[in-house]
Amino acid sequence: MTNLTRRSFLAGSASLTGLAVSGCMSTAPQQPLAPWQDPSVLAMYRAMPEEQFPIPAPDLKKVPERYYRKQVDYPTSEKVGTLVVDTNNYYLYLVQENGKAMRYGVGLGRAGFEWSGRARIARKAAWPKWTPPEEMIQRQPELEKWSWRNGGMPPGIENPLGARALYIFQGNKDTLYRIHGTAEYWTIGSAVSSGCVRLINQDVIDLYSRVPDGSQIVVL
Repeated sequence: MTNLTRRSFLAGSASLTGLAVSGCMSTAPQQPLAPWQDPSVLAMYRAMPEEQFPIPAPDLKKVPERYYRKQVDYPTSEKVGTLVVDTNNYYLYLVQENGKAMRYGVGLGRAGFEWSGRARIARKAAWPKWTPPEEMIQRQPELEKWSWRNGGMPPGIENPLGARALYIFQGNKDTLYRIHGTAEYWTIGSAVSSGCVRLINQDVIDLYSRVPDGSQIVVL
């Protein structure tokens, strides 16, 4: 056998061997990622050590997937930039162009169900103080230490208003209702004993960056 023929034979044998080996190998099907493992979701809800009060990443296994922040189709007659709170389904929509909206999951407290109608975002605050209303103090006297008389509760990760707050006014009157953050992310999609419209801190920071003072809000 000439050297050329021998080399050709060996090369062919190697190819057949490779095919045989690959034919014996089985590749297990990849398991789809759980929603809370999706890299884009993890990026949205990352820890935020750069904040004035560092925010940990939420345990997304405790938040139903349908309440993750998401851009959705949302045909509506409301103007672009309007906030729409759907209290029946625990969603807040920020109306966008071309029939879209950014949708956020929310938790609602007693106050969140008591009021509906149209108003505006009169002002916003990053890491706000919290001052419980007098009616709440009457129900929970231990909150007196955070009353307006005592200067309110300082900002921080445990503050009930969380990382950001949007203040809802009708005309020049403060409705006392707020859209705000919460460290209790597991309450998203449910009714809790107190509070207004609460979002995961990462979500309220995103919303805060998109909504200017004077934006219209509709609570349904």
